[in-house]
Amino acid sequence: MLTQDLIKLNNLQLAGKLVSDELMLGVQQSRRSGIGTEFEQFRHYVPGDDPKRIDWKLFAKTGHHLVRESATESNQQIRLLLDLSGSMNYAEGKISRLQYAKILLASLAYLTNRQGDQLSLYALQQGSVKPLVPSGKQAFLKIVAQLEAARAEGPWSNQGDVIPEFGRKQNEMLIIASDFLQVNDEWVNLIQKVAAPRREIVLFQLLGDQELDFSMSGFYRFQDLETGKELELQADTIRETVRQRATDYLASLDESLRLPHVRLIRIRLSEPIALVLKQFLLT
Repeated sequence: MLTQDLIKLNNLQLAGKLVSDELMLGVQQSRRSGIGTEFEQFRHYVPGDDPKRIDWKLFAKTGHHLVRESATESNQQIRLLLDLSGSMNYAEGKISRLQYAKILLASLAYLTNRQGDQLSLYALQQGSVKPLVPSGKQAFLKIVAQLEAARAEGPWSNQGDVIPEFGRKQNEMLIIASDFLQVNDEWVNLIQKVAAPRREIVLFQLLGDQELDFSMSGFYRFQDLETGKELELQADTIRETVRQRATDYLASLDESLRLPHVRLIRIRLSEPIALVLKQFLLT
């Protein structure tokens, strides 16, 4: 399903479910750490199920194609972090970075809730990481409500705060949705501080096609979405400079975040969310 259609639904819970259902048509089991399964029940095979899951011995006895359903034993903590700095309002093709991030995290929350893991939500606002929803009962519905209400604004103005210390008694995954645009290595410093052997960190970097390719032509007024400053320029005259600086910045970011247990996934806003998540789960 196209991201534009998901946005038109104006319902994050439904959008997350639709993306998850589309995703599960081709992905039966992710290879995440900390996930185990135990047999729960049989159910009839439906299109999209992996034929390998059919119990062929039972088929020989009953003549029915039955699939083993499993219940997860995982008690993994999944922490979602949404960047709410002003640059998340950047949009291309009627899709803003913030809208894309909300559906992406809602879809992951839906999958996680379905899997039985613990869920919590944080937001980066004004450079400070704030807890929005703690793990516990009804966490999924509370997370969807908080994502619906989230608004992005302002710069990363506070250099001192970091993510609150997480418990180390169990494996956990921290998933961050952001553009990871920075002035003074703010993101790199933050991620380096929270990186730990028992914490897997997944970074979804959301960028527009024009941010990566800069194929615009003509006269434009460019605005800094965090400071509000504007600059009028002829796109053709700065194209090669912008492209080179983007390439250099992304290469530098890749190098800085080449850390144990840290995975950076770069996404274009034009990419279908279900495809992005499928690649994430299968690699």
